[in-house]
Amino acid sequence: MKKQLIFFVLLTVSYFGFSQGLLSDKEKFNRQDTLRGSITPEREWWDLTYYHLDIDVNPKDKFISGKNTIHYTVLKPNQSLQIDLQSPMEIIKVIQNGKELNVEHDGNAHFIQLNDKQNIGDINSVIVHYKGFPKEAKRAPWDGGFSWKKDDNGRHFIATSNQGLGASVWWPNKDHMYDEVDSMLISVTNPKGLTNVSNGRLRKLEDKDDKVTSHWFVDNPINNYGVNLNIGDYANFSEIYKGEKGNLDMDYWVLRDNLEKAKEHFKDAPKMMKAFEHWFGPYPFYEDSFKLVEVPYLGMEHQSSVTYGNQYKKGYLGRDLSGTGWGLKFDFIIIHEAGHEWFANNITNKDAADMWIHEGFTAYSENLFLDYYYGKEASADYVIGTRANIRNDKPLIGPYNVNKEGSSDMYYKGANLLHTIRQIIEDDDLWRKILRGLNEEFYHQTVTTKQVEDYINNYSWTSLTSIFDQYLRSEKIPRLDYKFENDEFFYKWSNVIDGFDMPVKITLDNETSLFFPETKWKSTPIKIEAIVVDRNFYIETQKL
Repeated sequence: MKKQLIFFVLLTVSYFGFSQGLLSDKEKFNRQDTLRGSITPEREWWDLTYYHLDIDVNPKDKFISGKNTIHYTVLKPNQSLQIDLQSPMEIIKVIQNGKELNVEHDGNAHFIQLNDKQNIGDINSVIVHYKGFPKEAKRAPWDGGFSWKKDDNGRHFIATSNQGLGASVWWPNKDHMYDEVDSMLISVTNPKGLTNVSNGRLRKLEDKDDKVTSHWFVDNPINNYGVNLNIGDYANFSEIYKGEKGNLDMDYWVLRDNLEKAKEHFKDAPKMMKAFEHWFGPYPFYEDSFKLVEVPYLGMEHQSSVTYGNQYKKGYLGRDLSGTGWGLKFDFIIIHEAGHEWFANNITNKDAADMWIHEGFTAYSENLFLDYYYGKEASADYVIGTRANIRNDKPLIGPYNVNKEGSSDMYYKGANLLHTIRQIIEDDDLWRKILRGLNEEFYHQTVTTKQVEDYINNYSWTSLTSIFDQYLRSEKIPRLDYKFENDEFFYKWSNVIDGFDMPVKITLDNETSLFFPETKWKSTPIKIEAIVVDRNFYIETQKL
């Protein structure tokens, strides 16, 4: 997930910070926003294939140093290669084929000037050496960077979190979502007596005097923000989950003092896996295992290394985000953050503007978890209850090519959009096939909103285009206006975009039917002046 949800002030300040919703729609963007958020000419000519991130972490000084070896395939000729690294981190030198290269710096973007000719089809590499005092997270994961904490025993407890802010806040990389690395080796050196847990599987440990280096290999494509390191006095336990693709290793890394507590509380993890494999298809990263890793902040969806800091409580730090009671039936962080393994890590948005794909589907996964174990009414209660958190301040889709998300409503407005679409499709078996089909069609891919829309449109056998436009690209919520005159029921849509054509279920005289309102009045005979509009449709109603 991204910086965990909640934007309303009651729970903390907000997932994104309360002020984000108050930003002007005329927000200005600068050159650095474009360099970070667009597929620049210095990015598009090469395809990222492999990283070896080799980093030494010095907790005492809050200092890191190391190198990233970047392998790439040449797609078309160019001699300038963009790498991103944010201040105050600094690039020391860049090497290709044993020769140091010139680097031109433009803020957080660094343009490596290559000496050797880049021939189409060649697989080349550069080694970027770097060091510095990385940005310290003030309120992780919302304000990301390094968390330099201590556990209750006074031992170092360190973690990274950087969604939105960018992985380049602590390591040099191609920091744009469109190009995921195919595989990756993460080597982390830290003081002996502490354990580092990163993504993928542990290949080996190396003793180095008073330090130890762990080597974690990621076999699957991974987005940059999903890469993490977590260092602490960890204890480990594990289990085998018999899933749709065979045996899945599920590993849990927790502070030593919390071991017994975690063994009981983390029973939500296999329950999650069972529900989400049912709804979304096989867990996408069997080769890399599934891990829950305790951290000194709330948690995040790092791929195959989901971080956890919900204090071993049900709900969101013991609170029910829906206000219905159903949110206390599960640990929010385990369910939500693990849900991102399908939507964010398997299916990843190409541009931050389409972040609703990550957060809308994953917020929706919370009520599908409830649906699996407690039934449709419980899940409906939950997702409808979360509407109280929606502000409708601006569209869910943000501006493209500037690394900018849309409204923080992407969570629960996104979830309620999907819940509404389920009602329109009506066939729950088909809806499940669509959710599973998305994860199969776009397996380990980066996507656009249009690709997701087109897929759902094609397989639902109905056009949902105006519905997506209304809920994703407008802040307006449809309002069903109605009145009774001369034994007739009149109805129409208000507060909608041009061409809006969503049906809605209405009960008249104890008979429920799909009605198809337009922006002009339509009518049907009725002898009583009472109707019930299906609560599962995210709309407003007004009797005139």
